[in-house]
Amino acid sequence: MLLQVVYCNHQTTNLSVRERLAFPAERLQRAYRELRSRFPGVEAVVLSTCNRVEVYTAQESPEDAPSHRELAEFFADFHSVPIDEFLEDFLERTGPDAVRHLFQVSSSLDSMVLGEPQIVSQVKDAYQQAQDNDACGPLTHAMFQGAIRVSARVRTETKLVEGRVSIASVAVGEFGKSIFDRFDDKCVLIIGAGEMAEETLQYLSSEGAQDIVVVNRSFDRAEMLAAKFVGARTLPYDSLDEWLGKADVIVSTTGATEPIVDANRFRSARKGRGGKPVFVLDLGAPRDFTTDAGDVDDNVFLYDIDDLEATCERNRKARVREIDQALRIIDEETDNFMHGIYHRATGPIVTRLREQWHEITQDELARLKSKLQHLDENDLQTVEYSVKRIVNKLLHPPLEALRREAREGTPHGLLDALKRLFHLDR
Repeated sequence: MLLQVVYCNHQTTNLSVRERLAFPAERLQRAYRELRSRFPGVEAVVLSTCNRVEVYTAQESPEDAPSHRELAEFFADFHSVPIDEFLEDFLERTGPDAVRHLFQVSSSLDSMVLGEPQIVSQVKDAYQQAQDNDACGPLTHAMFQGAIRVSARVRTETKLVEGRVSIASVAVGEFGKSIFDRFDDKCVLIIGAGEMAEETLQYLSSEGAQDIVVVNRSFDRAEMLAAKFVGARTLPYDSLDEWLGKADVIVSTTGATEPIVDANRFRSARKGRGGKPVFVLDLGAPRDFTTDAGDVDDNVFLYDIDDLEATCERNRKARVREIDQALRIIDEETDNFMHGIYHRATGPIVTRLREQWHEITQDELARLKSKLQHLDENDLQTVEYSVKRIVNKLLHPPLEALRREAREGTPHGLLDALKRLFHLDR
Protein backbone atom coordinates (compact mmCIF):
# COMPACT_ATOMS: atom_id res chain seq x y z
CA MET A 1 0.00 0.00 0.00
CA LEU A 2 1.09 3.63 -0.50
CA LEU A 3 0.24 6.81 1.42
CA GLN A 4 1.22 10.11 -0.15
CA VAL A 5 0.59 13.84 -0.14
CA VAL A 6 1.38 16.53 -2.69
CA TYR A 7 1.23 20.12 -1.51
CA CYS A 8 2.32 23.71 -1.54
CA ASN A 9 2.08 25.96 1.50
CA HIS A 10 3.10 29.31 2.99
CA GLN A 11 6.64 27.99 3.57
CA THR A 12 7.25 26.85 0.00
CA THR A 13 5.06 28.91 -2.29
CA ASN A 14 4.03 32.55 -2.64
CA LEU A 15 0.41 33.47 -2.05
CA SER A 16 0.17 34.58 -5.69
CA VAL A 17 0.66 30.92 -6.70
CA ARG A 18 -1.29 29.31 -3.83
CA GLU A 19 -4.38 31.34 -4.55
CA ARG A 20 -4.43 30.09 -8.15
CA LEU A 21 -4.22 26.47 -6.98
CA ALA A 22 -6.79 26.73 -4.18
CA PHE A 23 -10.03 24.71 -4.19
CA PRO A 24 -12.98 26.91 -3.20
CA ALA A 25 -15.82 25.00 -1.52
CA GLU A 26 -18.09 25.31 -4.55
CA ARG A 27 -15.51 23.55 -6.77
CA LEU A 28 -14.62 20.68 -4.46
CA GLN A 29 -17.30 18.33 -5.75
CA ARG A 30 -15.99 18.76 -9.28
CA ALA A 31 -12.42 18.27 -8.06
CA TYR A 32 -13.31 14.92 -6.48
CA ARG A 33 -15.10 13.82 -9.66
CA GLU A 34 -12.00 14.64 -11.67
CA LEU A 35 -9.72 12.80 -9.21
CA ARG A 36 -11.91 9.68 -9.40
CA SER A 37 -11.95 9.86 -13.18
CA ARG A 38 -8.17 10.20 -13.49
CA PHE A 39 -7.19 7.83 -10.69
CA PRO A 40 -9.88 5.14 -10.25
CA GLY A 41 -9.79 3.33 -6.95
CA VAL A 42 -7.51 5.89 -5.28
CA GLU A 43 -8.61 7.32 -1.92
CA ALA A 44 -8.23 11.11 -1.72
CA VAL A 45 -8.70 14.05 0.65
CA VAL A 46 -8.28 17.67 -0.46
CA LEU A 47 -7.18 20.20 2.17
CA SER A 48 -7.30 23.77 0.91
CA THR A 49 -6.89 26.75 3.28
CA CYS A 50 -5.43 30.23 3.14
CA ASN A 51 -1.98 28.83 3.96
CA ARG A 52 -1.89 25.52 2.08
CA VAL A 53 -3.25 23.43 -0.76
CA GLU A 54 -2.77 19.69 -0.25
CA VAL A 55 -4.10 16.46 -1.72
CA TYR A 56 -3.64 13.26 0.28
CA THR A 57 -3.98 9.98 -1.61
CA ALA A 58 -3.84 6.35 -0.55
CA GLN A 59 -4.13 3.01 -2.32
CA GLU A 60 -3.54 -0.63 -1.54
CA SER A 61 -1.44 -1.29 -4.67
CA PRO A 62 1.56 1.03 -5.16
CA GLU A 63 1.55 0.39 -8.89
CA ASP A 64 -1.88 2.06 -9.08
CA ALA A 65 -0.71 5.21 -7.27
CA PRO A 66 -0.63 8.47 -9.23
CA SER A 67 2.84 9.89 -9.64
CA HIS A 68 3.95 13.30 -8.43
CA ARG A 69 3.86 14.53 -12.03
CA GLU A 70 0.38 13.12 -12.66
CA LEU A 71 -1.02 14.89 -9.60
CA ALA A 72 0.69 18.11 -10.67
CA GLU A 73 -0.95 17.73 -14.09
CA PHE A 74 -4.32 17.35 -12.36
CA PHE A 75 -3.74 20.69 -10.57
CA ALA A 76 -2.57 22.35 -13.78
CA ASP A 77 -5.53 21.16 -15.84
CA PHE A 78 -8.16 21.76 -13.16
CA HIS A 79 -7.02 25.32 -12.43
CA SER A 80 -5.75 26.17 -15.94
CA VAL A 81 -2.32 27.05 -14.52
CA PRO A 82 0.79 26.11 -16.54
CA ILE A 83 2.55 23.32 -14.67
CA ASP A 84 5.98 24.98 -15.00
CA GLU A 85 4.73 27.90 -12.89
CA PHE A 86 4.37 25.80 -9.73
CA LEU A 87 6.01 22.38 -10.21
CA GLU A 88 9.27 23.40 -8.52
CA ASP A 89 7.37 24.37 -5.35
CA PHE A 90 4.93 21.44 -5.54
CA LEU A 91 6.25 19.00 -2.93
CA GLU A 92 5.57 15.31 -2.33
CA ARG A 93 5.86 13.06 0.71
CA THR A 94 5.12 9.35 0.88
CA GLY A 95 4.73 6.63 3.50
CA PRO A 96 5.62 7.66 7.09
CA ASP A 97 6.66 11.13 5.88
CA ALA A 98 3.16 11.74 4.48
CA VAL A 99 1.57 10.64 7.76
CA ARG A 100 3.99 12.73 9.82
CA HIS A 101 3.24 15.75 7.62
CA LEU A 102 -0.52 15.41 8.17
CA PHE A 103 -0.02 15.01 11.92
CA GLN A 104 2.14 18.16 11.99
CA VAL A 105 -0.44 20.07 9.96
CA SER A 106 -3.36 19.05 12.19
CA SER A 107 -1.33 19.91 15.30
CA SER A 108 -0.58 23.39 13.87
CA LEU A 109 3.19 22.83 13.81
CA ASP A 110 3.10 23.55 10.09
CA SER A 111 0.87 26.60 10.49
CA MET A 112 1.95 30.17 9.98
CA VAL A 113 0.77 30.91 13.52
CA LEU A 114 2.15 28.17 15.73
CA GLY A 115 -0.55 26.59 17.90
CA GLU A 116 -3.48 28.22 16.10
CA PRO A 117 -6.68 26.23 16.73
CA GLN A 118 -8.40 26.75 13.40
CA ILE A 119 -6.40 24.22 11.41
CA VAL A 120 -7.79 21.15 13.15
CA SER A 121 -11.31 22.33 12.27
CA GLN A 122 -10.17 22.75 8.68
CA VAL A 123 -8.71 19.23 8.68
CA LYS A 124 -11.99 17.86 10.06
CA ASP A 125 -13.96 19.76 7.41
CA ALA A 126 -11.69 18.47 4.62
CA TYR A 127 -12.10 14.91 5.89
CA GLN A 128 -15.89 15.32 6.03
CA GLN A 129 -15.98 16.78 2.51
CA ALA A 130 -14.02 13.77 1.23
CA GLN A 131 -16.49 11.42 2.91
CA ASP A 132 -19.44 13.34 1.45
CA ASN A 133 -17.90 12.88 -2.00
CA ASP A 134 -17.23 9.14 -1.49
CA ALA A 135 -13.48 9.74 -1.82
CA CYS A 136 -12.35 8.18 1.47
CA GLY A 137 -11.41 4.59 2.20
CA PRO A 138 -9.90 2.60 5.06
CA LEU A 139 -6.43 4.15 4.73
CA THR A 140 -7.54 7.79 4.61
CA HIS A 141 -10.08 7.13 7.37
CA ALA A 142 -7.24 5.85 9.56
CA MET A 143 -4.92 8.74 8.63
CA PHE A 144 -7.37 11.55 9.34
CA GLN A 145 -8.87 10.03 12.46
CA GLY A 146 -5.29 9.61 13.68
CA ALA A 147 -4.50 13.23 12.80
CA ILE A 148 -7.44 14.52 14.84
CA ARG A 149 -6.42 12.34 17.79
CA VAL A 150 -2.78 13.50 17.60
CA SER A 151 -3.87 17.15 17.47
CA ALA A 152 -5.82 16.72 20.70
CA ARG A 153 -2.84 15.08 22.37
CA VAL A 154 -0.45 17.88 21.33
CA ARG A 155 -2.85 20.53 22.62
CA THR A 156 -3.21 18.67 25.93
CA GLU A 157 0.44 17.79 26.53
CA THR A 158 2.17 20.99 25.35
CA LYS A 159 1.77 24.74 25.80
CA LEU A 160 1.56 25.59 22.11
CA VAL A 161 -1.87 27.16 22.55
CA GLU A 162 -0.71 29.75 25.06
CA GLY A 163 -0.51 33.41 23.99
CA ARG A 164 -1.48 34.65 20.55
CA VAL A 165 -2.23 31.53 18.58
CA SER A 166 -4.57 32.62 15.79
CA ILE A 167 -3.95 34.46 12.56
CA ALA A 168 -6.51 37.02 13.65
CA SER A 169 -4.88 37.68 17.02
CA VAL A 170 -1.41 38.03 15.52
CA ALA A 171 -2.62 40.20 12.64
CA VAL A 172 -4.61 42.60 14.79
CA GLY A 173 -2.22 42.50 17.75
CA GLU A 174 0.93 43.09 15.73
CA PHE A 175 -0.17 45.07 12.68
CA GLY A 176 -3.40 46.72 13.80
CA LYS A 177 -1.86 48.05 16.99
CA SER A 178 1.03 49.53 15.05
CA ILE A 179 -1.55 51.78 13.37
CA PHE A 180 -4.18 52.34 16.09
CA ASP A 181 -3.67 52.55 19.86
CA ARG A 182 -7.25 51.49 20.51
CA PHE A 183 -10.22 49.92 18.75
CA ASP A 184 -13.15 50.94 20.94
CA ASP A 185 -13.56 54.18 18.95
CA LYS A 186 -13.05 52.63 15.50
CA CYS A 187 -15.58 51.52 12.89
CA VAL A 188 -14.91 47.94 11.84
CA LEU A 189 -16.08 46.48 8.52
CA ILE A 190 -16.16 42.70 8.22
CA ILE A 191 -16.50 41.36 4.66
CA GLY A 192 -17.51 37.70 4.76
CA ALA A 193 -19.24 35.62 7.43
CA GLY A 194 -17.20 32.42 7.74
CA GLU A 195 -15.09 30.96 10.50
CA MET A 196 -12.13 33.29 9.93
CA ALA A 197 -14.42 36.34 10.00
CA GLU A 198 -15.92 35.19 13.31
CA GLU A 199 -12.50 34.50 14.83
CA THR A 200 -11.23 37.96 13.85
CA LEU A 201 -14.37 39.59 15.14
CA GLN A 202 -13.98 37.81 18.48
CA TYR A 203 -10.49 39.23 18.85
CA LEU A 204 -11.50 42.76 17.82
CA SER A 205 -14.42 42.63 20.27
CA SER A 206 -12.06 41.58 23.05
CA GLU A 207 -10.01 44.68 22.17
CA GLY A 208 -13.07 46.88 22.66
CA ALA A 209 -14.47 47.22 19.12
CA GLN A 210 -18.22 47.94 19.30
CA ASP A 211 -19.07 49.74 16.06
CA ILE A 212 -19.10 46.75 13.72
CA VAL A 213 -20.64 46.31 10.28
CA VAL A 214 -20.91 42.87 8.67
CA VAL A 215 -21.38 42.66 4.90
CA ASN A 216 -21.74 39.36 3.05
CA ARG A 217 -23.36 38.16 -0.16
CA SER A 218 -25.57 35.91 1.96
CA PHE A 219 -27.45 38.36 4.18
CA ASP A 220 -28.75 35.56 6.42
CA ARG A 221 -25.25 34.32 7.22
CA ALA A 222 -24.12 37.89 7.92
CA GLU A 223 -27.03 38.32 10.36
CA MET A 224 -26.14 35.09 12.14
CA LEU A 225 -22.58 36.32 12.63
CA ALA A 226 -23.53 39.85 13.70
CA ALA A 227 -26.02 38.50 16.26
CA LYS A 228 -23.12 36.97 18.23
CA PHE A 229 -21.46 40.33 18.98
CA VAL A 230 -22.57 43.43 20.88
CA GLY A 231 -22.66 46.47 18.63
CA ALA A 232 -22.51 44.49 15.37
CA ARG A 233 -25.06 45.06 12.64
CA THR A 234 -25.67 43.67 9.18
CA LEU A 235 -25.98 45.76 6.04
CA PRO A 236 -26.77 44.74 2.43
CA TYR A 237 -23.89 43.72 0.20
CA ASP A 238 -24.61 46.60 -2.18
CA SER A 239 -23.61 49.02 0.60
CA LEU A 240 -20.04 47.69 0.51
CA ASP A 241 -18.56 50.69 -1.36
CA GLU A 242 -20.01 53.14 1.17
CA TRP A 243 -18.49 51.28 4.12
CA LEU A 244 -15.16 50.74 2.38
CA GLY A 245 -14.82 54.49 2.71
CA LYS A 246 -16.25 54.85 6.21
CA ALA A 247 -14.46 52.05 8.04
CA ASP A 248 -11.28 52.49 10.04
CA VAL A 249 -10.60 48.74 10.10
CA ILE A 250 -11.49 46.39 7.23
CA VAL A 251 -11.23 42.64 7.56
CA SER A 252 -11.99 40.62 4.43
CA THR A 253 -12.36 36.82 4.42
CA THR A 254 -14.81 36.03 1.64
CA GLY A 255 -13.27 33.01 -0.09
CA ALA A 256 -14.15 34.55 -3.47
CA THR A 257 -12.30 33.13 -6.46
CA GLU A 258 -11.32 36.62 -7.71
CA PRO A 259 -10.46 39.88 -5.89
CA ILE A 260 -13.56 41.87 -4.95
CA VAL A 261 -11.79 45.22 -4.39
CA ASP A 262 -9.26 46.67 -6.82
CA ALA A 263 -7.41 49.99 -6.67
CA ASN A 264 -10.02 51.91 -8.66
CA ARG A 265 -12.91 50.72 -6.52
CA PHE A 266 -11.06 51.45 -3.29
CA ARG A 267 -9.89 54.89 -4.49
CA SER A 268 -13.45 55.81 -5.40
CA ALA A 269 -14.75 54.59 -2.03
CA ARG A 270 -12.18 56.67 -0.13
CA LYS A 271 -12.81 59.85 -2.12
CA GLY A 272 -13.95 62.67 0.15
CA ARG A 273 -12.92 60.84 3.33
CA GLY A 274 -10.02 63.15 4.07
CA GLY A 275 -7.39 60.47 3.67
CA LYS A 276 -7.99 59.07 7.16
CA PRO A 277 -5.91 55.99 8.09
CA VAL A 278 -7.45 52.61 7.35
CA PHE A 279 -6.13 49.22 8.42
CA VAL A 280 -7.05 46.53 5.86
CA LEU A 281 -6.52 42.91 6.80
CA ASP A 282 -7.01 40.68 3.76
CA LEU A 283 -7.28 37.09 5.00
CA GLY A 284 -8.73 35.74 1.77
CA ALA A 285 -7.02 33.05 -0.28
CA PRO A 286 -7.30 33.95 -3.09
CA ARG A 287 -6.88 37.56 -1.94
CA ASP A 288 -9.94 39.79 -1.75
CA PHE A 289 -7.97 43.02 -2.36
CA THR A 290 -5.60 43.49 -5.28
CA THR A 291 -2.09 44.40 -4.15
CA ASP A 292 -2.29 47.85 -5.77
CA ALA A 293 -5.29 48.71 -3.56
CA GLY A 294 -2.69 49.30 -0.84
CA ASP A 295 -1.12 52.06 -2.94
CA VAL A 296 -4.25 54.20 -3.28
CA ASP A 297 -2.83 56.70 -0.75
CA ASP A 298 -0.29 56.86 2.06
CA ASN A 299 -2.88 56.21 4.75
CA VAL A 300 -3.93 52.78 3.47
CA PHE A 301 -2.24 50.00 5.43
CA LEU A 302 -3.01 46.75 3.61
CA TYR A 303 -1.75 43.42 4.93
CA ASP A 304 -2.35 39.95 3.55
CA ILE A 305 -1.50 36.42 4.68
CA ASP A 306 2.08 36.58 3.42
CA ASP A 307 2.76 39.74 5.46
CA LEU A 308 2.17 37.73 8.63
CA GLU A 309 5.05 35.36 8.01
CA ALA A 310 7.91 37.25 9.69
CA THR A 311 5.84 37.98 12.80
CA CYS A 312 4.77 34.37 13.04
CA GLU A 313 8.36 33.19 12.71
CA ARG A 314 9.22 35.17 15.87
CA ASN A 315 6.28 33.49 17.57
CA ARG A 316 7.65 30.11 16.52
CA LYS A 317 11.19 30.75 17.78
CA ALA A 318 9.84 31.71 21.20
CA ARG A 319 8.26 28.27 21.56
CA VAL A 320 11.09 26.00 20.51
CA ARG A 321 10.82 23.83 23.62
CA GLU A 322 7.11 23.21 23.03
CA ILE A 323 7.80 22.42 19.38
CA ASP A 324 10.33 19.76 20.37
CA GLN A 325 7.83 18.13 22.73
CA ALA A 326 5.11 18.21 20.07
CA LEU A 327 7.47 16.68 17.51
CA ARG A 328 8.28 13.84 19.89
CA ILE A 329 4.58 13.13 20.28
CA ILE A 330 4.08 13.21 16.51
CA ASP A 331 7.05 10.90 15.86
CA GLU A 332 5.72 8.43 18.42
CA GLU A 333 2.21 8.55 16.96
CA THR A 334 3.55 8.21 13.41
CA ASP A 335 5.54 5.11 14.36
CA ASN A 336 2.49 3.58 16.06
CA PHE A 337 0.30 4.39 13.08
CA MET A 338 2.70 2.91 10.54
CA HIS A 339 3.21 -0.20 12.66
CA GLY A 340 -0.56 -0.73 12.52
CA ILE A 341 -0.63 -0.14 8.77
CA TYR A 342 2.24 -2.55 8.12
CA HIS A 343 0.68 -5.16 10.37
CA ARG A 344 -2.51 -4.79 8.39
CA ALA A 345 -0.56 -5.41 5.17
CA THR A 346 1.41 -8.40 6.42
CA GLY A 347 -1.12 -9.90 8.84
CA PRO A 348 -3.28 -11.72 6.27
CA ILE A 349 -0.23 -13.32 4.61
CA VAL A 350 1.18 -14.49 7.95
CA THR A 351 -2.21 -15.93 8.91
CA ARG A 352 -2.66 -17.74 5.59
CA LEU A 353 0.91 -19.10 5.70
CA ARG A 354 0.45 -20.43 9.24
CA GLU A 355 -2.93 -21.94 8.36
CA GLN A 356 -1.51 -23.62 5.26
CA TRP A 357 1.41 -25.15 7.16
CA HIS A 358 -0.86 -26.17 10.04
CA GLU A 359 -3.07 -28.09 7.62
CA ILE A 360 -0.03 -29.77 6.06
CA THR A 361 1.31 -30.63 9.53
CA GLN A 362 -1.98 -32.14 10.65
CA ASP A 363 -2.28 -34.20 7.44
CA GLU A 364 1.26 -35.53 7.76
CA LEU A 365 0.85 -36.32 11.46
CA ALA A 366 -2.35 -38.23 10.77
CA ARG A 367 -0.57 -40.26 8.10
CA LEU A 368 2.40 -40.86 10.40
CA LYS A 369 0.21 -42.03 13.27
CA SER A 370 -1.52 -44.56 11.06
CA LYS A 371 1.89 -46.12 10.32
CA LEU A 372 3.16 -45.99 13.90
CA GLN A 373 0.33 -47.69 15.70
CA HIS A 374 2.81 -49.69 17.77
CA LEU A 375 3.86 -46.52 19.63
CA ASP A 376 2.11 -45.57 22.85
CA GLU A 377 0.44 -42.17 23.41
CA ASN A 378 3.49 -40.55 25.02
CA ASP A 379 5.71 -41.52 22.09
CA LEU A 380 3.15 -40.18 19.61
CA GLN A 381 3.00 -36.86 21.48
CA THR A 382 6.80 -36.67 21.32
CA VAL A 383 6.72 -37.19 17.56
CA GLU A 384 3.97 -34.57 17.14
CA TYR A 385 5.90 -32.07 19.26
CA SER A 386 9.07 -32.62 17.19
CA VAL A 387 7.23 -32.21 13.87
CA LYS A 388 5.62 -28.93 15.01
CA ARG A 389 8.99 -27.62 16.21
CA ILE A 390 10.51 -28.38 12.79
CA VAL A 391 7.63 -26.57 11.05
CA ASN A 392 7.95 -23.52 13.33
CA LYS A 393 11.72 -23.38 12.74
CA LEU A 394 11.19 -23.54 8.98
CA LEU A 395 8.59 -20.76 9.16
CA HIS A 396 10.67 -18.52 11.40
CA PRO A 397 13.15 -17.12 8.79
CA PRO A 398 10.55 -15.92 6.23
CA LEU A 399 8.25 -14.53 8.94
CA GLU A 400 11.11 -12.77 10.72
CA ALA A 401 12.27 -11.28 7.40
CA LEU A 402 8.70 -10.08 6.82
CA ARG A 403 8.52 -8.47 10.26
CA ARG A 404 11.95 -6.87 9.82
CA GLU A 405 11.08 -5.31 6.46
CA ALA A 406 7.67 -4.21 7.75
CA ARG A 407 9.40 -2.00 10.31
CA GLU A 408 10.79 0.07 7.43
CA GLY A 409 7.74 0.00 5.17
CA THR A 410 5.25 -2.26 3.51
CA PRO A 411 7.40 -5.15 2.17
CA HIS A 412 5.62 -5.55 -1.16
CA GLY A 413 8.45 -7.45 -2.84
CA LEU A 414 8.72 -9.98 -0.03
CA LEU A 415 4.94 -10.33 0.23
CA ASP A 416 4.71 -11.09 -3.49
CA ALA A 417 7.59 -13.59 -3.23
CA LEU A 418 5.92 -15.43 -0.34
CA LYS A 419 2.64 -15.57 -2.24
CA ARG A 420 4.36 -17.14 -5.23
CA LEU A 421 6.60 -19.51 -3.26
CA PHE A 422 3.82 -20.90 -1.09
CA HIS A 423 0.95 -20.57 -3.61
CA LEU A 424 -0.98 -18.24 -1.33
CA ASP A 425 -2.90 -16.66 -4.21
CA ARG A 426 -4.83 -19.84 -4.83
